[in-house]
Amino acid sequence: MLLSCSLVLQAQTYNEYEVSFENAVHHEAEVKIKFSNLETKVLEVRMSRSSPGRYAVHEFAKNVYSVSATDSKGNALPVTRPTPDQWNVSGHDGTVNFKYTLFANRAGGTYSGIDETHAHLNIPATLAWARGLDNRPVKVKFNVRKDLNWKVATQLKGLGNNTFYAPNTYYLMDSPTEIADLHMREQMVDGQKIRLALHKHGTDDKAVDAYFKELMGVVVQQQKVFGELPDYDFDEYTFLSCYMPNASGDGMEHRNSTYVVSGAPIERALGSQSMGTISHEFFHCWNVERIRPKSLEPFDFEKANMSGELWFAEGFTSYYTNLIRARSGSITSEQYLRGVGGAVGYVMNAPGRNFFNPIEMSYRAPFVDAATSIDPTNNGNIFISYYTYGSVLGLALDMTLRSMDNGLNLDDYMKQVWFKHGKPEIPYTVRDLQAVLADYAGADFASDFFGKYIFDSQMPDYATLFRNMGVSFSNQAAGNASLGGNLANQRGNWQLTSNAAVGSPLYKAGIEKEDVILSIGGEKLRENIKIRTLLAKFNPGQTVEIIYKKMWGDEKTAQVTLTEAKQFRSQLDANASKKAKERRDAWLAKK
Repeated sequence: MLLSCSLVLQAQTYNEYEVSFENAVHHEAEVKIKFSNLETKVLEVRMSRSSPGRYAVHEFAKNVYSVSATDSKGNALPVTRPTPDQWNVSGHDGTVNFKYTLFANRAGGTYSGIDETHAHLNIPATLAWARGLDNRPVKVKFNVRKDLNWKVATQLKGLGNNTFYAPNTYYLMDSPTEIADLHMREQMVDGQKIRLALHKHGTDDKAVDAYFKELMGVVVQQQKVFGELPDYDFDEYTFLSCYMPNASGDGMEHRNSTYVVSGAPIERALGSQSMGTISHEFFHCWNVERIRPKSLEPFDFEKANMSGELWFAEGFTSYYTNLIRARSGSITSEQYLRGVGGAVGYVMNAPGRNFFNPIEMSYRAPFVDAATSIDPTNNGNIFISYYTYGSVLGLALDMTLRSMDNGLNLDDYMKQVWFKHGKPEIPYTVRDLQAVLADYAGADFASDFFGKYIFDSQMPDYATLFRNMGVSFSNQAAGNASLGGNLANQRGNWQLTSNAAVGSPLYKAGIEKEDVILSIGGEKLRENIKIRTLLAKFNPGQTVEIIYKKMWGDEKTAQVTLTEAKQFRSQLDANASKKAKERRDAWLAKK
């Protein structure tokens, strides 16, 4: 049997890649791919248009050029281009050697960046693939720059000599790779290896050791939420942390690794840099990588991928991001509590809830998730980030469950979701999440929560929930007058910094972003005037005259009724009841 298995493995046909970086100084890589044992038909080679963890379209083919192809004997083959992201190769003899140059100068979670400090490779932005061959195993050889002391870090399986293995094209596409002069740290947790591959110049071993210790505190506290680590495919998980001045700040989860990227100045101390992103992305190795929305299966690399579950996949992950840091000691409980009230206040008062519920907000990801467009949008009025919206719903669910005083909490609900859907890798729907909550907390409770806050856009009673948890929640701007929008001096003209918010005093008065405000309440807006000081002369509910000019030159006057400013804040309540303090301690304490 063992001999038979060995022969089968040897007999497999691999898609073979070789990547070189001789011209890294000009942000280029040379990519060679060998496709062999092909059927006698046209080979369709493609660059991806989307990337795991992203939901919008990104046209990676735009940075591919000098494309050529030969057969097994080195004869040139005809290459045609039927679409912007596809090359057709015909006339081959069963083998196609496909070659191209890649330009890459945006090191982030979505794109690639190559220079003489590193080769930062998001694989969909780097490597082409062939239709119909996606189930074949893959080998990738990286010709590293030995003169730059480069080392390779990736979730791909190492085969030695800087050659790596992926079981199929999807796993290859899901395997970001950092090649640089790296600081490496690792620690075993329950028989699996947690690795840090850190690319940051000007830091010493002592700082890296302290950073890794803080990171491992986050890892352990997240493990406590679910009761166990996932079974990583090669028994290891890798943090690919790139903190360089020319990097693009981002975080991107993958099955057994994550890219955590920051455009940090060289002279900035390592400290706790991007630890919030570390926490967020590691939580994803449960929630989204294995607790997987059915709408994202299978992931399609040729189009945008839409999901109605991002309020849970991204939002509940965002809820845990800093809660875990508080539990691990990476931040204090006071720091954590001060951060949640603003998010709650933002969602409570955002006009977007009048247009979309959390599921529908999630549907908008292809338009907002690093998507690009040149025409203006009205997102300020119709969209609330599913990260923030979902995080405050996760907060509400956790506080509600804990306030029942019967041992229920969000941690244990997440465990139930893990064992029902994540560990067996059974993709879920929104109704599945409701069903798990019904099993955990009762059918009536689950129906009420999902009916009001997920399928509708009502808001929980946060003031009561915070009070139950020993936290004060109040409007710090109570009694102050507001126009319901921010004005700024833009090239000598006072204008709104964003579209007029639906329902705000300026919106009701018919004033928009492109209009120039000339005076408020009889006071001319000079260059150095402070709008807050001006409004302090008035009270909420008071009507003031605003003179403004339209872009076509017409001067207009409007009577504007001021509203009360809203600036919500939460903080530890020193006067909380004994029971509320007990709930708060159980919520925030190290596990």
